[in-house]
Amino acid sequence: MFGEELRFYRELAGYTQAQLAKLLHCTRPNVTRYESGQRRMPPEMVKQADVLLDTGGSLKRLWDRVDWNAGVEHPDWFQTHADTEAEAVGLQAFQANYMHGLLQCREYARAMFEAGGTDERPEVIEERVEARLARQERFLAEGGPQLVVLLDESAIRSVVGGPRVMAHQMQHLLRVAQRGNIVIQVVPFAARATIINTSMVLLEMPDGRHSVYSESLDMGSPSDDPAIVSGHRRRYDRLRGDALTAAESLALIAEALEGFRDDEQRARCGQLAQEQLQRYERRRLHRGGPRIPRPRPRT
Repeated sequence: MFGEELRFYRELAGYTQAQLAKLLHCTRPNVTRYESGQRRMPPEMVKQADVLLDTGGSLKRLWDRVDWNAGVEHPDWFQTHADTEAEAVGLQAFQANYMHGLLQCREYARAMFEAGGTDERPEVIEERVEARLARQERFLAEGGPQLVVLLDESAIRSVVGGPRVMAHQMQHLLRVAQRGNIVIQVVPFAARATIINTSMVLLEMPDGRHSVYSESLDMGSPSDDPAIVSGHRRRYDRLRGDALTAAESLALIAEALEGFRDDEQRARCGQLAQEQLQRYERRRLHRGGPRIPRPRPRT
């Protein structure tokens, strides 16, 4: 219902989805999801759309009346975080075991979804990959929000998708770390004085509010409780004290890149050797087989 009204006012104002997305500082796929009811539009963005589309506040009044959890068996806890992330002016994260979603390259993201343990169709996997990459766009744009990510060393050592994918991922980290708004630091195995078994994200909103999002194996937990946010902030600060500097971290990532390239080269050599052995065995089997008489042409 909300999506249909948003589409009505957008078309009445003469905007395409892409044009409205640009004005709202989001992506066109997000506008598509808002209009189709697949995603809840952030409340601050609803107010902005009311002004841009000259609705007299109709969208926000309707948004307030919608039961956004109707028909949902489990709370859409990650979508709540994604909506908050789309508005944040600053984000600080700690990630263990695998790469943070905002830093994943396309190959790595695809490998993550393919290894997720569910038998998803290729088109569903690609849709999820695109959604993950769309979340990154505002942080990779010129003048994007501040993004500081602490990566536990396990995140760059754990192999996802094989050495080739990991080499692409290390190259991606080295590339995005050159942006002025992105800082990547590695918490090495040997230097961890603070052990945290969960990933976390600290977010700063345009109005100065702060919130935190943390994950367990089966659930994510967003919270803006000042006591909870403060506790996670202290843990994050201790972890950052354990981390390598940005320059040292990039040197470690570059070293990991060379290691994955070497692993990929060895894998190629091993595959080539196996193919050569198989060809040799086939020729040997052919030479050692019974002779089959063939008619000779008469002269």
